[in-house]
Amino acid sequence: MIAFDTNLLVRAAVNDDLGQVAIVRRLLLSHEVFIPRTVLLETEWVLRASYKKTRDQIAGFFKDLLDAENTTIEEHNSVKQALGWYRLGADFADALHLAACGNAVMHTFDHSFCRGARDAGIAPLVRVLEVNARTDPAAS
Repeated sequence: MIAFDTNLLVRAAVNDDLGQVAIVRRLLLSHEVFIPRTVLLETEWVLRASYKKTRDQIAGFFKDLLDAENTTIEEHNSVKQALGWYRLGADFADALHLAACGNAVMHTFDHSFCRGARDAGIAPLVRVLEVNARTDPAAS
């Protein structure tokens, strides 16, 4: 088994350097490939920020990776769950964080944290904290 870094996944997704894309395809055809969650996280950011890929394009690419027979995605089930929340509008990083929590309740100050999944009632409990100047000793 070999592992892929972000730049290999980006080449596969954007098909912008024919020489590098050919290498990635050869590796995919001849090896079992391990893809860490952190590589997926960085890949989403690069595809969104640098290549202006849409949420649907990125989600489709990640679904193909999850479904490929010769790829092993770290924490496959939690990544699959995070991808579902991402499709509902969650930030991909937030969705990965939440999916990794298991039974632990995520606490955050971010009101938009996985909001689509929370509103749909399919996300585990997320506690959004509020700062109250009267009761918070740090506010004094």
